[in-house]
This record gives sequence, C-alpha cells and structure tokens, in this order.
Amino acid sequence: MFVLVLPVRMVWDGLRLAWRAFARGVLVPVGRGLAWLGRTCVVAPAGWLWRNLLAPVCSGVALVLTWTAKILFVWPWAGLWRYVLVPAGHGLAAAGRGLAAAGRGLARAGRALAGGIASLGRALVVVPAGWLYAHLLAPLTRGTGRGLGLLGRYLLVLPAVLLWRRGLAPTGRGVGALAAWLWRWLAVAPAVGLHRHVLTPLGHAVVAVVRGTGAALAWLGRHLCVLPALALHRWVLTPLGRGLALLVREIAGAAVVAWQVAGRVMAALFHAVGRGLYVLLIVPCVALWRYVLAPAGRALRTWMWRPTARAARATGRALRDAGRAVGGSLRDAGRAVGAALAAARSSFRATRSELRRALVGAPRSREREPLP
Repeated sequence: MFVLVLPVRMVWDGLRLAWRAFARGVLVPVGRGLAWLGRTCVVAPAGWLWRNLLAPVCSGVALVLTWTAKILFVWPWAGLWRYVLVPAGHGLAAAGRGLAAAGRGLARAGRALAGGIASLGRALVVVPAGWLYAHLLAPLTRGTGRGLGLLGRYLLVLPAVLLWRRGLAPTGRGVGALAAWLWRWLAVAPAVGLHRHVLTPLGHAVVAVVRGTGAALAWLGRHLCVLPALALHRWVLTPLGRGLALLVREIAGAAVVAWQVAGRVMAALFHAVGRGLYVLLIVPCVALWRYVLAPAGRALRTWMWRPTARAARATGRALRDAGRAVGGSLRDAGRAVGAALAAARSSFRATRSELRRALVGAPRSREREPLP
C-alpha cells in the first residue's frame, strides 16, 4: 500500500487539485472574458445594426414593392373589372332578359295566330299556293334566285369585302397599334423605368449594404474571435499541452521504474526471507536428524534393541525348551509370554516409526543427499 497505492493516490489528488485550480484561475475567467467580448463586440453591434438600419431598409423596400405591385397589377385590373366589365355585364344581362321576354311574348302570339291561320291557310293559301308554286312561282323563283344572287353578290358581298379591306382592317390595325402604343407607354415604359431607375439602384444599395455588413462582421469575427483563438491555441494551449504531455510521460516513466524497482525489491526480500528460513529451520533440522537422531537410533538399535531381542529370543527358546520339558501347561504360558513380547515389539516399532514420521517426514531413499 505504501509503495504503490499511496503514491498513485497522491499523484491523482495532485493532478485533480491542479486541474481544479487551473479551471478556476484560467479557464473560467478566459471563458467569461470571451463571452463578454462576444456580447460587446459582436452581438450588440449586430443587433443595433439590424434594429436601426437593416430592419427599416427592409421595411421600406417591402412597402415600396407592395405599393408598386398594387399600382401596376392590382388597381388597373380592379378598376377595369369594377367600372367596365361589371356594368357592361349588367347591361348585357338586362338586354338579354328584355329580348328573352319579347321573344316569349312573340312566341305566344305567333302560336295563337298560327293556330287560327293554319286551318284557314290550308284551305285558302296552301292548296292555291301549291298550285301557284308548282306552275308559276317555281320557275319564277329560280329566275328570281339567280337574279337575287347576282344582285346580292354585287350589292352586298363585294361592298362588304371592300369595306373590310379598305375600312375595317386598316381601322383594326390602327386601333391595335394605338392599343400597343398605349400599353407600351402606359404600362411597359413605367415598369421599365421603375425597375431601371428605382428598383435596380435600390437593390444595388441593399446588396452593397449587405456586403459591407458581411465584410464588417467577417472582419470583426476574424479579429475578435479567430485571431485570439489562434493566439490562445498557439501561445497558451500548445505549450501547456506539451508541458502536460512531458509531465505525463515523465510520471508514467517514473511509475514504470518504481513498479520495476518495487518488483525487484519484493523479489529480493522474498529470496532473503526464504534463505533465512532455510538456514534457520531446514538446515538445523536436517543436521539434527542426520548427526544426532539417526546415530542415536542406530546406536539404540545396535546396543539395546538387538541384544534385547536376542536375549528375548534366547529366553523364549529356553522357555519353549523348558515348556516342552515342563509340559503342555507351561507351553501355553510361554506362548502367552511370546505374544506379549511380540506385542511390545510391534508397539515399540510403531512408536518409533511415528516418531520418525513426526520429526523428519516420510522415509527417504538410502542414498544420502549432500547438504547445500
């Protein structure tokens, strides 16, 4: 914890406090200053320019265009419709209604007269007229038709053609030329003059004002926003970023080196502790077993256990012989004494093996390994 966690926490707290101090002391005042500068130098002049120049100019242009459109397009057609076409339509409608009423009266009178004359006409007119037409009027009518055709051609058609060619057509062309001249000088020429001498200069003026305003705003934005931002980036943020990058690289390198050194120190410490435990515990135990307990056990086995065993075996043989000699009753006693001795021997062996296992562990091979 003291080698790894505490330095990392100290570095983290230091960086956090440094960033908080940098934000409070540098970024917040710079941001507030830029915001005040933008409001003072960009937003307020743009609002004043719009309220006092662009909005009145746009309102005046819209008013002029509206009145021009009304004068050129709305009022002439409205006057023509209201004072010419509507009264002419009402007069034609009244004349048509009068003619329709007269036609209906004449039709009723004609039907009544035709009903009375029809019967009389058939008796007094149709039959004599048929005979007269068939024998007199038909030849006369054909001759009269030819004569009337010639008269109509020379008295109606040719004068009408001459009237059209010599009178109506030149008059129509003159009226058309007069109407075209009036349209040109009363509608087209004022519209062209208005467009050329009023709307075009006004549009050029508006475009010039918009371009000048755009250029002024671009100049203000460049000198008030772009250049300070570039200077801030070039002379403040870039060196600060490089310094922070160098600081981070150095801190990272130091952390890596500290981590490696801490790893080597811990490895050396563990090696020293293991070597000390080996020297202080394992070597004395091995030496105690090898040079004290094992020779003592071998001496005990050689000088105590084997003679005792031989004596016990000899005693047993003597007892068996005495028992054989004594008899069957003593054989049982000898067997009991042998069984007791065998039980004692097995218990002694078990005790010795347990003591050896408790002291040195499992039994090893007969080859002795040299001490390190």
